[in-house]
Amino acid sequence: MGNSTPPPHLRVSRIHKRFGGVQALTNVDFEVARGEVMALVGDNGAGKSTLMKILAGAYTADEGQFWMDDRQVTVNSPNDAADLGIQIVYQDLALCENLDVSANLSLGAEPVRPGWGFVPRMLRPIDELAMEVKAKKATDQLEVRTLKSVRAKVGGLSGGQRQAIAIARAVGAESSVVLLDEPTAALGVAQTGQVLDVVKRLRDTNHAVVYISHNLREIFKIADRICVLRHGNNVATWNIADVSADEIVVAMTRGLDEGSDFAA
Repeated sequence: MGNSTPPPHLRVSRIHKRFGGVQALTNVDFEVARGEVMALVGDNGAGKSTLMKILAGAYTADEGQFWMDDRQVTVNSPNDAADLGIQIVYQDLALCENLDVSANLSLGAEPVRPGWGFVPRMLRPIDELAMEVKAKKATDQLEVRTLKSVRAKVGGLSGGQRQAIAIARAVGAESSVVLLDEPTAALGVAQTGQVLDVVKRLRDTNHAVVYISHNLREIFKIADRICVLRHGNNVATWNIADVSADEIVVAMTRGLDEGSDFAA
């Protein structure tokens, strides 16, 4: 992406969050643009997951402001976030192993057959063909090449394929922002490569991607910018081309000296 970053698609400012006596986030600013992978890093307890859950509406910030394309918005619930096009993929993926890929991609929003008059939607039969078409569109968009059929049971898929399906479900929800929480934490090398390819496709399809990971080698392969949190505070945000892994480790563990330069 170079040194010129497009305007932020999602931006939060002065985010504060406290849990009882613990101040989890203090005055945190964060942004991500469309067509960008923004990595979010920090040591354990730095506030990464708390910030992600605030962006996704799972937690409500005690203070702070949200913007989408410079329009101030309110996010107090997962439904609020989803209505704005913000989707999160958690580490546990929340997939139903006994269902096939197409059913998982439409879970909770299954298309129903038309022409049933005044019959309530919940009582109408599911349109399985429409569900399959929707699933195929989502997996094709992300070029999930290792998946042979959207009718395959999720329980028989590899870890990398499951992660790709969870990401495809977020894309299928007409999202513009996708939040990924440690998407390769339990995967081997080959499966990690599959997931990184899917993340690149997310960027290519003009999504704004937030990517949490402890694996700096992985981050340097995939990210355009990197934001470091420490003890619930912003440390710095760099273009990935302008920083080294050693500098990131220092920022995560010791912070920055007052005279240090960084891109805000």
